[in-house]
Amino acid sequence: MTVKVINKSAFDLPQYETIGSAGLDLKANITEPIRLNSLERTLIPTGLYIELPMGFEAQIRPRSGLSIKKGLTLVNTPGTIDCDYRGEIKIIMINLSPETQEVQPGDRIAQMVIAKYEQITWQAVEVLGDTDRGAGGFGSTGAG
Repeated sequence: MTVKVINKSAFDLPQYETIGSAGLDLKANITEPIRLNSLERTLIPTGLYIELPMGFEAQIRPRSGLSIKKGLTLVNTPGTIDCDYRGEIKIIMINLSPETQEVQPGDRIAQMVIAKYEQITWQAVEVLGDTDRGAGGFGSTGAG
């Protein structure tokens, strides 16, 4: 699948790092470092604008390395970029560590996964079909 993109960033287009990668790493399109104090959040631009085909979304997810090493993660995750959105992709990042952290220009700050979706039509009913689980909620399918 081909996706139209405008790259207004100072960096190359995101690429898959390995043949089995599901996500493309997005980079911070900033000119100066951004300092995030503990529990502070900010919006970081990527300089990327995309046109997805109908029936596809872009999911924005945290990078595991940033999360475990620096405590930096994303607030709205997974975030969804709808196929009719044409604005700049921006990343809502938060510092969950007790120390101030810095995001440098060009740092890989998030992953973008392209996924197919379907829209639904509701069918109002009085009763839902039975299953073994039924209405069992959190932890109802076993220990751990």
